[in-house]
Amino acid sequence: MKTILCLLTIIFCGLASVSCKKASDPASSSRQQEISTLVFVTNEASGDLSVIDAATNTVITTVALGKRPRGIHVTPDRKHLLVALSGSPFAPPGVDESTLPPPDKTADGIALVETEHNTMLKLLPGGSDPEEFAISHDGSKIYIANEDAGVASVVEMASGTIVQSFPVGEEPEGVSITPDGKFVYVTSENNGAVSVIETATNKLLTSVKVGRRPRVVAFLPDGSRAYVSLENDSALAVVDPVKHTLLRTIHLEGEGVKPMGIAVAPDGKKIYVSTGRFGKVFAIDTATEKVVGTVDAGARPWGIAITKDGKTLYTANGPSNDVSVIDTATMQVTAKIGVKDRPWGVAILSR
Repeated sequence: MKTILCLLTIIFCGLASVSCKKASDPASSSRQQEISTLVFVTNEASGDLSVIDAATNTVITTVALGKRPRGIHVTPDRKHLLVALSGSPFAPPGVDESTLPPPDKTADGIALVETEHNTMLKLLPGGSDPEEFAISHDGSKIYIANEDAGVASVVEMASGTIVQSFPVGEEPEGVSITPDGKFVYVTSENNGAVSVIETATNKLLTSVKVGRRPRVVAFLPDGSRAYVSLENDSALAVVDPVKHTLLRTIHLEGEGVKPMGIAVAPDGKKIYVSTGRFGKVFAIDTATEKVVGTVDAGARPWGIAITKDGKTLYTANGPSNDVSVIDTATMQVTAKIGVKDRPWGVAILSR
């Protein structure tokens, strides 16, 4: 009898141990899996990715990627990040390009990074000197601006091949897809225009003149309007995404305003515009298209992103190697987070 009781005790303790182990599994999971919101920042000069815990405003890890990581987006299934990498040398405005070193074309491509363990899986083709891009809503295609080639490339994710290229004007940069997924807009800095690509047919439909040095395009959630930042006009172009026509221009006040990135509030009631060397972020009411708030964001805020609840903005401040955290209700900087060298793009993943 004692032997049976002893065996039962051993079995019970073993089961209890297994039960306790199972109960403690969530606590033993990686810290990142427990974080509800992650902020990813590409660092162009140091060639890596900073991963930030939004709850604590701390960098939890840094991931080496390759040369000049810039554009960054989360895939629709939220399992991966895509990051544009370029082996072309840095070329500030006005530089004599004949004095620059030759580009390293082996470094060009789109990095595929899984978000569970922050691991770069592979480098997808991205054409020459990819800068920015958009992902189709089903995650099957990537539309990429190839800055030095003056084209936009379409990459098929399944095969990892470029299936189409379009001439879109000199120095293409911003790429964005309409909320219904039917059209892709690509800006040309030198041509002052936006090219429109139809996704169903992969055809270049038209080009819309918008103003001087257009940078990025952002759509309202209902697809009724597109906003294009015009760096050299200190303005935003407002475009009809159905007729693909310029509606009007919104001028921003201030000496040296250089509109760059645009983040759209989830409800579409406001857009937020970073202004480069001007140092501010403007909040614009989309009903009146008037500026309703500003904040000194930091040194040359460029990349900008907003959380899915619309309460917090993040800007990448290149010269100061930090990221500003902005409360949209008060339009105040609540924190600055040090990252690596020359932060460029921002993407947010909420679980």
